[in-house]
Amino acid sequence: MSAAPSPALPDERLAAGAARLATRHAGRFSAETVQSLLTDSYRRLAETASVTTHLVVLAERLTTERLDALAHVQGAPGSGLSRVLFVCSHNAGRSQLAAALLEHRAAGRVTVSSAGTHPGPEIGPYIAQALSETGADQAGAFPKPLTDEVVRAADIVITMGCGDACPIVPGRRYLDWPVADPDGVPIEVVRQIRDDIDTRVTDLLAGLPST
Repeated sequence: MSAAPSPALPDERLAAGAARLATRHAGRFSAETVQSLLTDSYRRLAETASVTTHLVVLAERLTTERLDALAHVQGAPGSGLSRVLFVCSHNAGRSQLAAALLEHRAAGRVTVSSAGTHPGPEIGPYIAQALSETGADQAGAFPKPLTDEVVRAADIVITMGCGDACPIVPGRRYLDWPVADPDGVPIEVVRQIRDDIDTRVTDLLAGLPST
């Protein structure tokens, strides 16, 4: 007979994800740590989600990213790739464009994350269209909250219009890209913003280690 889901979980459907993540990180993180992060991820996403149908799945994805970042911070053996974090206010436009474009251009040379200081309910309607025209993949992307683990794990943190809301961690390289906000503008303007970001991404990538 299987054990009942922990009452600490805000949704009993999270139990399966908690078990998967605990097994994956056995020997590194306790089941309690995994469950605590998963619960926190779910609650953070629930605060801003406009549609909650996939909230359980998204919470597991966010927790996966946070556990990977935490493992990196704690010195677990990793790939040695540069880690770049893009941060904007809502993680629905600029930072999503930048993350998808860098991941596309880098072809596995960089670990890329994005987050928002005040994440929006969903990605902007023209963002996916503008990315698809470049061949960049944004499947499964969603606005994510900025968490301490992801900031501390990053080698480079690139802010895009979020002001002083991004925490400063000593030893990280910080850049600010003064990129226009694509929220509410026509697709033609979104394409211009995308191309501006793409140029910056290409320049950034040229200065990163090849391994």
